[in-house]
Amino acid sequence: MSDATGGHLHGRRAFILRVGLTGGIASGKSTVARHFSEQGATVLDADAIAHRLIEPGGAAHDSVAGEFGPEIVRPDGTLDRARLGRLVFSDPGRRARLEAMLHPLINAEAGAIITRLAGEDGAIRIAVVNAALLIEAGYWRDFHRIVVVHCAPEIQQQRIEQRDHLSREDALARIASQMPAAEKLKVGHYAIDTSAGFEATAARAREVYRHLQHDLVALAEVRI
Repeated sequence: MSDATGGHLHGRRAFILRVGLTGGIASGKSTVARHFSEQGATVLDADAIAHRLIEPGGAAHDSVAGEFGPEIVRPDGTLDRARLGRLVFSDPGRRARLEAMLHPLINAEAGAIITRLAGEDGAIRIAVVNAALLIEAGYWRDFHRIVVVHCAPEIQQQRIEQRDHLSREDALARIASQMPAAEKLKVGHYAIDTSAGFEATAARAREVYRHLQHDLVALAEVRI
């Protein structure tokens, strides 16, 4: 048996530890995902997959354009994601319809990528799917481990205002549109609080990743 980030267990098939990385908007998920990638994980980003799906020719482009109308379609056929975001965050019903269109496709594509990884070289490795709405969409049950990223509400609000150039009211509305962190933490195996800044976050991310490496080896061994 070799290391837990792409090694082999003698006499067994490939095994991928599926890790769901989730948390509220501006909680620090992308920062944690970057740390996991630096430690050796394969990281898939649900937002990036969603962007590909709604590009012209993508599996969700026509259905999203048809649902939300010409006001979100640019002359070149691309969708105006900023305008789409404003529409869905101001209307829970429309947001639910968009999520119903995208989430099954995102989950299917992420699953297909992970399946291809398992067939590449017989290695055991960690694959992380970074998805804000993993728990709300119900797909958290498809993962071996769930890591919940969170921070103090006032820090989350400040990050949204600064990053997305939104008003306090709009920032609070975005936060309120998602499941509270306390509810996400109930189904998480590991938690990373990013409130204390980059260094503390990096240290906790490394600690959690060591746990995931142990989980990888333990679960791979029982499948021999």
